[in-house]
Amino acid sequence: MLATLVAQPFDRPGWVYEEKYDGERILAYKEGSRVRLFSRSDKDDTSRFPTIAAAVGRLARSTLLLDGEVVVFDQRNVSRFQLLQEGKGEPSYAVFDCLFDDGKDLRSAPLSSRRQALERVVASNHVLLLSHRLSPNGLTAFRIAKDKGYEGVVAKDLSSPYEEDRSPFWLKVKVHQEDEFVIVGYTAPAGSRKHFGALLLAAHDHGSLRYVGKVGTGFNAKTLATLYERFRPLVTRETTLVDSPRERGVTFLRPRLVAQISYRELTNARKLRQPVYLGLRDDKSADDVVLPEPSSGPPP
Repeated sequence: MLATLVAQPFDRPGWVYEEKYDGERILAYKEGSRVRLFSRSDKDDTSRFPTIAAAVGRLARSTLLLDGEVVVFDQRNVSRFQLLQEGKGEPSYAVFDCLFDDGKDLRSAPLSSRRQALERVVASNHVLLLSHRLSPNGLTAFRIAKDKGYEGVVAKDLSSPYEEDRSPFWLKVKVHQEDEFVIVGYTAPAGSRKHFGALLLAAHDHGSLRYVGKVGTGFNAKTLATLYERFRPLVTRETTLVDSPRERGVTFLRPRLVAQISYRELTNARKLRQPVYLGLRDDKSADDVVLPEPSSGPPP
């Protein structure tokens, strides 16, 4: 179940407001003593997060399906995708939904019942934690998220079932601008820099892959070298962009890799302002990356 982005914070009766985590979405399956962790792209990530798999395995249920976010917290207890990507810090699993409990399918039950089931199963510790509810008032919750430096707020309708799609029953409001974009090429390095200069980024816009600008910050020497190796088998002479930039020294790539980017804003010309590279999103498909739409006014 995916949340729909809205532009403004709001408050509604019968809704709850949770911290929006900056990590990787993971489904945790427990069948007897066996635990498997799967990403949104159905990649088996069990071996990446052995402490989380072990913690789920110790839960007192024979069968279980949990939904949550794997995160790494900084010194201010704020989740940071870049820390997770770089392997800095111990990962935790922030769990926000329970879909199966001892073989019982809870997906058609309201969120309020699923949360009760989740709280019976999971007790927060340093590895597993229940998703943090900020305030019963949505506007207050947004102010808390802003003051704490969280990525944003996820608002959820307590009466809603679990839908395996993007849903109007889960809405997200961002405090900081962060999105995924497809890497479609790179520029040549300059000066003492090695491997490449900047990444060319794009997103799908009504079926076409549209150029949104370059990002040249957020890299260290190791990142430059690692990315360059990932790029080599993707090099192509033909661009997939409908509005390819007119620039010399560009190497185009097949649109396979997805980057997490923080930025100041997406301008009216659909270009990123002050972008910074945070890391690769191996858990997300390039086909799912859609150009953010400017919006205003209250959520639908």
